[in-house]
Amino acid sequence: MNANEFDTVKPRIVRTHIALFVRDPVASAAWYKDVLGMEITATREDGVFLSFGQKHHDIALLQADPTPEGANPRGQVNLQHYGLEIEGGIDELRRLYGALLKRNVPIVKTTDHKIGFGVYFTDPDGHRLEFFCDTTLDDDEGKKVLGDHNAPSNPFKLDPL
Repeated sequence: MNANEFDTVKPRIVRTHIALFVRDPVASAAWYKDVLGMEITATREDGVFLSFGQKHHDIALLQADPTPEGANPRGQVNLQHYGLEIEGGIDELRRLYGALLKRNVPIVKTTDHKIGFGVYFTDPDGHRLEFFCDTTLDDDEGKKVLGDHNAPSNPFKLDPL
């Protein structure tokens, strides 16, 4: 390793998870189980941990501190969205979109990123999530396409299944 490599943090990520502050972790966990098919893997006094089935946890739901009357409980600076890459391509994305609609989950948008397609939706606490399927499977090509198109998020008509 050269000296620069010691100065730069560039981890090789092999798994990911997100922790969200929510008003009621138990109620939110029920939504994640019902809508996203997740399983509870652990609970503690201030939170619930859920998995999509392989990892020990993919999402942690933690009790948020109460907010003063009239204050925005999520604040002005917050998570924009959490992207969940799916297997199964566009047909699976269409199926998931239809399932969200049937459960009356608020849909934010459907979008074409030029490297794939996404469906953005919100959980009961207003956290924005995205199901996405990549259409550019080569990572180097994906970086080029994303850069060439300036990381687009163009409206996209997706027919639900």
